[in-house]
Amino acid sequence: MATVAEEPGTGARTIAVVGAGAAGLSAALALRHAVGERYGVTVYDPGLARSPAHEKGRAYALAAGSRLMLGVLGVWERLAGDVQPVARMRITDSRLGDAVRQPLLTFDEDAAGDGPLAHMVEGDALIAALRAEAEHAGVRLVARGVTRVEATAARPARLTLDDGAQSGAALVVAADGRNSPLRRGAGIGWIGRAYGQAGIVATLGHERPHEGVAVQHFLPAGTFAMLPLTGNRSSIVWVEPEDEARMLVTLDGEDILREISRRFGDALGKLALLDTPRAFPLALGIARRFTGERLALVGDAAHVVHPLAGLGLNVGLRDVAALAEAVAGSVRLGLDPAGSEVLEGYERARRFDVVSTGAAMDTMNRLFSNDILPARLIRDLGAGVVNRLPGMKRLLAREAGGLTGAPPRLLRGEAL
Repeated sequence: MATVAEEPGTGARTIAVVGAGAAGLSAALALRHAVGERYGVTVYDPGLARSPAHEKGRAYALAAGSRLMLGVLGVWERLAGDVQPVARMRITDSRLGDAVRQPLLTFDEDAAGDGPLAHMVEGDALIAALRAEAEHAGVRLVARGVTRVEATAARPARLTLDDGAQSGAALVVAADGRNSPLRRGAGIGWIGRAYGQAGIVATLGHERPHEGVAVQHFLPAGTFAMLPLTGNRSSIVWVEPEDEARMLVTLDGEDILREISRRFGDALGKLALLDTPRAFPLALGIARRFTGERLALVGDAAHVVHPLAGLGLNVGLRDVAALAEAVAGSVRLGLDPAGSEVLEGYERARRFDVVSTGAAMDTMNRLFSNDILPARLIRDLGAGVVNRLPGMKRLLAREAGGLTGAPPRLLRGEAL
């Protein structure tokens, strides 16, 4: 079992997180809890110079395990007035012109058995809360990028920053997104494909309350999800072929609102567009390895999945919980936080969950994003059977919440 070499000024007592999105900041906080005062934790990202407002328009569905983890990390209480519980979810399988969209499958709090199905939070509020708690916990936030990492098993990694300065770290966590420069720099391959679809996100206001109900329409072109936010507001995630989506977001406000209304319906009254819709390309991808020399990949740097079940960030937070637990066990024995036992254990803990989740989302997207009659019959029959089996619905809800099997302690709401 290795210990990291002690050399003054090399970063032997520092853990570096590259990327200050939700996964990166969560990783910094979880590792801060994992290592106590034994190591410092630093986050590098040029985006730290910007206000969290750049995340406005995006929203995340936080599963039960993610909520428990954010509670342990001190973030949940900072989100107090910014979260909207999802009490019920309706899923339909219809065509755009259908006058009535009967629910195909429904979930409610009784199905989950552990409180709300999820909690919705807007991206800017989540990032602001994570930054505030990170600073409170003593995490160092540096508004610089990392252009290069050189590492060996025997010595701390050497980081070159975008201003030419150098720093060091015993462990480097890559949370730098789906096109991760750190992953490529470590020579870690990527397996995946583009869907040829894009997800349009926007925030809507409406006259009537949503009562905590989320709705997901499976339409032939892709899903259209209506997700409740605080107040009389909802977030939409609208999937269309990529060229169509990019054209739609160039429409003026009235024209795109008309298209949204065709899909959203009139159950909540008159709609108002509260921000500028944006389109994001969708893909499936997974890194060939989640680790390198003194390097661990988390979040989109390690994997991307289709957003139709809102699991993207939650899968990334599962990475964070598993990595923090592995690091905590090693550091408390006085061992290297990037030792082979830590990194190999992290890889084992995450590989199956990531692959199975990605495959499940890919299968659902293939099955539902078409209007082929045999596919419609199969999916409608399957969903109808599940809808009549409370035990199966409860299992699915708990699986989505990250509560099945033996999840890491943070996802169970337990301190490290």
